[in-house]
Amino acid sequence: MRKLMIAGFALATAVTAGCATNQSALDEANATATSAEQTAENALDTANSAASDASTAQQTAEEALAAARAAQKSADEANERAKRMLERAAQK
Repeated sequence: MRKLMIAGFALATAVTAGCATNQSALDEANATATSAEQTAENALDTANSAASDASTAQQTAEEALAAARAAQKSADEANERAKRMLERAAQK
């Protein structure tokens, strides 16, 4: 009877140890998953920030292009006026 009781305790200890090992593995897997989730969230935040920066840069570039086109138009008009003035001066 005593041997049976000792065997029962040994079996209970082995099962408990196995459960503890399984729980430890589950805890480690959960920690890894949480870490991966945080890494993915950080990557998404970085991507969103980069997209926002790119959008701002595109808007700035479009504004610069519009300003350059306006400057080109003004220069063309000034050149046309200067050309007419030179033609009139040459006729006198």
